[in-house]
Amino acid sequence: MNNRRVVVTGLGVVSSIGIGREDFWKSVINGKSGISKVTSFDTTEYRCHNAGEIKDFKPEDFIDRRKINFLGRTSQMAIAAALMALEDAGLHNEKIGRKRTGVFMGTTMGERPMEETIDDWIIGGAENLSKTKILQSPPNNIPTNIASYLKIQGPNYLIPTACAAGNYAIGYGFDFIKKGELDYAIAGGADAFSRLAFTGFHRIYAMASEKCQPFDKNRKGMLVGEGAAIILLESLESALRRGADIHAEIAGYGISCDAYHMTASKADGIGRAILKALKDADLDKEDVDYISAHGTGTQGNDKTECAAIKNVFKERYKTIPVSSIKSMLGHPMGAASAIEALTCCLAVKKNIIPPTINFETKDPGCDIDCVPNKARVKRVDVALNNGFAFGGNNSCLAIRKFN
Repeated sequence: MNNRRVVVTGLGVVSSIGIGREDFWKSVINGKSGISKVTSFDTTEYRCHNAGEIKDFKPEDFIDRRKINFLGRTSQMAIAAALMALEDAGLHNEKIGRKRTGVFMGTTMGERPMEETIDDWIIGGAENLSKTKILQSPPNNIPTNIASYLKIQGPNYLIPTACAAGNYAIGYGFDFIKKGELDYAIAGGADAFSRLAFTGFHRIYAMASEKCQPFDKNRKGMLVGEGAAIILLESLESALRRGADIHAEIAGYGISCDAYHMTASKADGIGRAILKALKDADLDKEDVDYISAHGTGTQGNDKTECAAIKNVFKERYKTIPVSSIKSMLGHPMGAASAIEALTCCLAVKKNIIPPTINFETKDPGCDIDCVPNKARVKRVDVALNNGFAFGGNNSCLAIRKFN
């Protein structure tokens, strides 16, 4: 019971380029941009005015109207993604084994009402604070709200490892199922659009003014986004017993930390995470067909990630397709690597590699095959999903075609 195979049977996503698996995937392979002018607050005082805001998400399409006002936007998106993943897996709420199911969620900013509560406090004082917003604010509400809405009674985890959190959460769920402690894991990441994150990245001059151009010589930086993605993990035995449609298999994952380098990951730390993922999955370097890059579009991050890929894969590094969907939807913080893991599941199932859009000029320091501007039809048996974060949190998931 300590080495069960773990498969993906359900996918749910809320993003600026599509809500739901099919709409999202159609946008990804067509290179659709979800970047638009910020509307949730006034950006007049900023140099940058664009982001990956989700303009068409309606929580009432998924959640009981009586409960919506008690949920922050991050939880609303997370619950919607979870419900879509369960539906995709052919599991209605009453059919899932609630005591043998866990919830594992990653986030960077937590719930947006925290920011709103602080604003209310500064403007109107303590007596002006909304009790509802205060109750919505704790970040641990995100997995708790999913579990409460779905009546899940298994373990409930929040993983706040910033922009690598989605991968970490999926890794936690993977371990629980692999060891036989759970049959199902609702795992992923969620972050609503954050004025605090927007202001922070603006202040450290990490944001582009208009578009995100990962690996391009003239890249100007990242763009903040939002979203949620849930991957329903299930033991292979359970999936076969139900006759479920299996999207992919989670083969292994690796994490490492460059705690001495607090602002970014280093190439050797990234390389360690990749090698650990390969070892955990019992894969060779030659087995890798595609790498979903962290690919934020900042000068340093892209160069460091490319150096790590080169260090690990040696002479193969130029021939492995490496793309970044952040070029389309911006950086959705703690949801980023979860959305990208979902993308990898579809890439191995459908044998299509997503493009890196907005690519114009080759960079000698990033001389990888970044699948510029147009999706590529190619057999993908093994995909790696990279996710890195401030504090030197490095993560890599190995996802393979189910056979």
